[in-house]
Amino acid sequence: MTADRPRPAPGASGASPSRPRPRLPVKQLLLVLGLVATVYAAALLVWGDSPRTSLARLWSLNGLQAASLCLLSYGLRGLRWRFWMAHYARHFGLLQGLRLYLAGYAFTPTPGNVGEAVRGLVLAREPLSVRQSLALFGAERLADLLCLLLLCLPAAAWAWEQGVIQRMPVWVAWLLLGGAVAAMLAAVVLFRLRQGGLRLPGWLQDAWTCLRVRPLAWFSLTLAAWSAQGVAVWLVCSDMGLSLGLATATGFYAVAMVGGALSALPAGLGGTEAVLTGLLVAYGAAAGSALGMTVMVRLLTLWLAVATGLLALLYSAAIARDISFR
Repeated sequence: MTADRPRPAPGASGASPSRPRPRLPVKQLLLVLGLVATVYAAALLVWGDSPRTSLARLWSLNGLQAASLCLLSYGLRGLRWRFWMAHYARHFGLLQGLRLYLAGYAFTPTPGNVGEAVRGLVLAREPLSVRQSLALFGAERLADLLCLLLLCLPAAAWAWEQGVIQRMPVWVAWLLLGGAVAAMLAAVVLFRLRQGGLRLPGWLQDAWTCLRVRPLAWFSLTLAAWSAQGVAVWLVCSDMGLSLGLATATGFYAVAMVGGALSALPAGLGGTEAVLTGLLVAYGAAAGSALGMTVMVRLLTLWLAVATGLLALLYSAAIARDISFR
């Protein structure tokens, strides 16, 4: 009999070539950043305060508190990602894990935020497989959606009390009804998965496996993270003169985030802004003020994350060398 050939050690000579690294779409990211900055500045110039006056609000006490809450939100989600990575036997120190997670925000301006799925693929040592990376990304999005839907409840209660739901167009009502039905069906599917009565193929099954890891921990971290951004929205609105309840402000932001996600546009651009501005106007804000609040909210909750992610990505790739695109 022929003796079995020993398998080469990972990284040793003769090993199968490593899979190609994804390339950073620098030009596309810069194009999106430049386009959004131009649109935001034009919107403020035409309908609201001047861009310089509006941006100066970021340095007010409320603005700095809101920015701190957004950074806290990113950190909480980074802790969630870190223990899910530990599920795949990728262990990082606290600061390193948070930095690697933040680096993924550089890819947020992609349709459905799917670019964030490369977090595990670009690790210089022991990167995740494509299936594992997609599974972790799917678990993140499912956890976010669950908590955002819960945070939408105060906004739904306000809309019912004010008769907004009763006065909305029929097609919008049907859209909301369809979303509720889809959420219930998703809950049934997840229940069947847990009971073993239904199996999903590939990475979706792996995503469910991730969600079964420390469910109380990831639920608490996710809910706290999105609630922190809701408080940031409330601070921005208060700083710009709109007396908005804390729960209602959080609910408005959650509804806008869900609406932006349904649009499948890069980072929900356009959809999130339109929904949040519309809700603020419905609450009683002037159109220009509502637009200014929305721009401030998005600068803090989205573009602060992208800027932080770009810095973390450059540091991780050029100095720490724990991210590689080769």
